[in-house]
Amino acid sequence: MDIVPYLEKKKQAIDSMLEQIVPGEAEFPPRLHQAMRYALLARGKRLRPILALAAAEAVGGDPAAILKEACALELIHTYSLIHDDLPAMDNDAVRRGMPTTHTVFGEALAILAGDALLTEAFVILSGCLNSCSNPQPTIEIIKLIAEAAGSRGLIGGQVVDLESEGKDIDEHLLEYIHSHKTGCLITASILLGATLAGGSPEQLSRLRDYGSAVGLAFQITDDILDVTESTQTLGKTAGSDQKKKKATYPALYGIEEARRRQHALYATALAALQPFDEKADALRQIARYIIERTA
Repeated sequence: MDIVPYLEKKKQAIDSMLEQIVPGEAEFPPRLHQAMRYALLARGKRLRPILALAAAEAVGGDPAAILKEACALELIHTYSLIHDDLPAMDNDAVRRGMPTTHTVFGEALAILAGDALLTEAFVILSGCLNSCSNPQPTIEIIKLIAEAAGSRGLIGGQVVDLESEGKDIDEHLLEYIHSHKTGCLITASILLGATLAGGSPEQLSRLRDYGSAVGLAFQITDDILDVTESTQTLGKTAGSDQKKKKATYPALYGIEEARRRQHALYATALAALQPFDEKADALRQIARYIIERTA
């Protein structure tokens, strides 16, 4: 299958739903909602909700039935980007090809907009309980997403990432940083789609392995692109990892070894999908897209 039209079709559906599920700009307090929408509705890959939809397809489910829940993932991801860009964190001026939220709305409102997006995501997820004949899978997913976004997941990875700037670290700590600050939410996205679509325990186990592999591969790709691509291509400041002496795979291993590890993770992801039929082809192609993307 050609993954580009697939990604674009899913992205359009996600963008349309995102427009609907966050408060409008005129809703009081308007400046807060403007900041939330500014960050959320900017150009983005929407990879996490797309992975959730593709995972639902892989286990034979209807992706349209979980679209709203999948979109909650994008709110969490966007909140993390707003906070990651703040002066106290990475101090970036460009995100998704636009000025970062704090440069447009100020630091205080950017922090609060991020907080509001994170909170709103769980409003959306918990609201879906009202329409479930069996609420247990949704309850499990809410816990899973909360853990992936918390101190044992995304936030924990970000903290260790900040603490490791300018220091010599080993491969185990580097993998911890990448698998937590990026990989945990990607894996949770895949499990969200598969769980809500009725995936079996065996399917969920294999999709967890797939998610761990593509999540780490995604961040290695980001590390490489920071070195090899321009700010215009990336939509964010290129070379910032080197400038901040971040712990990255190219910094520790060099570009060629980082690429070798990318491809090894791609092979691991494909192996995890081996028992799945053609309904998992989108996941297979997304794994390739993750290591071949240029932005």
